[in-house]
Amino acid sequence: MMKDKTNRFLLLEVMTKALKLFFSILPMLLATIGLVGLLQTYVSSEMLHALFRGDILVDTLMGTFSGGVSVGPPIISYIIGGELMDAGISVYAISAFILSWVSLGLVQLPFEASVLGLRFMLIRNLLALIFALLISFALGLTLSLLS
Repeated sequence: MMKDKTNRFLLLEVMTKALKLFFSILPMLLATIGLVGLLQTYVSSEMLHALFRGDILVDTLMGTFSGGVSVGPPIISYIIGGELMDAGISVYAISAFILSWVSLGLVQLPFEASVLGLRFMLIRNLLALIFALLISFALGLTLSLLS
């Protein structure tokens, strides 16, 4: 009997924590859905193709720059990457966008420099930029060879 009450209490505690976590994530989830809706509404396929022209080098650099200046949690970059893929944007640009969104932080450079130091910030961001470009080229080349 005592074990049954303990199990019920544990289940109630776990469910309470899960609901708290869900409600803490809910604003970000709604913002993500809203951002994707805005992207689909206001950014047309023609606009994306004007930005990403099909040139591997230019598309990769544009993807790296646009991801580097963007701010937000990584999950949003994956959703936007999927929308870009649906619009027919190259894998080079999409992978550069996602990698630079996650690893580069051009918007938060001043904060990063003040917390971690200027030298560390410069080295980390330079390496992140180089590896984002290299990985994007490697991924695009690998996928083109496999298809």
